[in-house]
Amino acid sequence: METARLETFSDGVFAIAATLLILDVRLPPDGGVTHGFLHIWPSYVAYALAFITIGIMWINHHNVFRQIDRVDRTFLTINVLFLMVIAFVPFPTRVLAEHLQHDARAAAFAYGLTMTVMAAMYGTLWFYAAIGRRLIAPDADQRMISGISRSFRPGVPIYALAMLSALISSWLAVGLYSAIAVFYVLESSIFGHEE
Repeated sequence: METARLETFSDGVFAIAATLLILDVRLPPDGGVTHGFLHIWPSYVAYALAFITIGIMWINHHNVFRQIDRVDRTFLTINVLFLMVIAFVPFPTRVLAEHLQHDARAAAFAYGLTMTVMAAMYGTLWFYAAIGRRLIAPDADQRMISGISRSFRPGVPIYALAMLSALISSWLAVGLYSAIAVFYVLESSIFGHEE
């Protein structure tokens, strides 16, 4: 099976998840507009963090699919489960934004759990396709394949560490989630470099 329908469906899920994030940024019903804008600053932080993370995932999904020339039923199922997690991201993002000014450890932990599961599903998606070049295009550059594999390996451990840091401090966890986003922005720019 070719990848076009899968990529189109995936792009739609990414677009909807990113759009849903902004729908949760609302001014409080009471008080003035200026006060409201200042009061909801945690929503801006959570929105930016989640939007950048979803954007990085979308860019990397695009790069992954440039290496894949066919899919099978198992790969389709893994991709659907991965997209289910992507579509879920707006919920823990909203919860984190609503509680960031107070004790947000549980909210930061839930956000981190979502990111950890997302990283696990993304790694499963990639490694299912890449191991033994099962679904990889015959002309795909092995340096690119190795680079993508290298970038996926730390995903689950670093998100899990950030998630556990939420038990100590929600701000520490949010800082680590932001650092992970920066890491993946930088990492995605060096996929094709030699090991």
